[in-house]
Amino acid sequence: MPEQKTTRIYMVRHGATQLSAEDRFAGAVDVHLSDEGKFQAGRLAERLADDSIAAVYCSPMTRTIQTATILASPHDVPIIHREGLREIHHGHWEGMRRADVESQFPDEYAAWEEDPFTFAPQGGEAGVNVIARALPVIREIVLEHRGQNVLVVSHKATLRLL
Repeated sequence: MPEQKTTRIYMVRHGATQLSAEDRFAGAVDVHLSDEGKFQAGRLAERLADDSIAAVYCSPMTRTIQTATILASPHDVPIIHREGLREIHHGHWEGMRRADVESQFPDEYAAWEEDPFTFAPQGGEAGVNVIARALPVIREIVLEHRGQNVLVVSHKATLRLL
């Protein structure tokens, strides 16, 4: 039997942003990396420079595209955007500080804390919905890149759920 080579998926969260530093919900808010975030991505790019990376995938959000661009640079591979890798949508909490959400929407926040997998804030998305759109993308990547190393740059909740 031929030797089965393992596909390795490097799951990477985008670098820091000003909103993450302020502990704000920023799932659907399109923000740039902060200087710290660019530094973080640069350090990871250095660490992965000698790894054989066949492809880099990311969500279509600016912060993931910026991170992916920095990480892809040493490997001379294109960056492939996939909508399914975007961050969870926090509905009417978007852009708000966590402490403000807790005080302004205490019942909703408590329900989300208890069950973020099936509960979503008003206008938002539940964890189960994130898995439903993100898992098929990961499967596609594995099938497309059998036996290769692939970077997937996404977001905190999406990566945790995957």
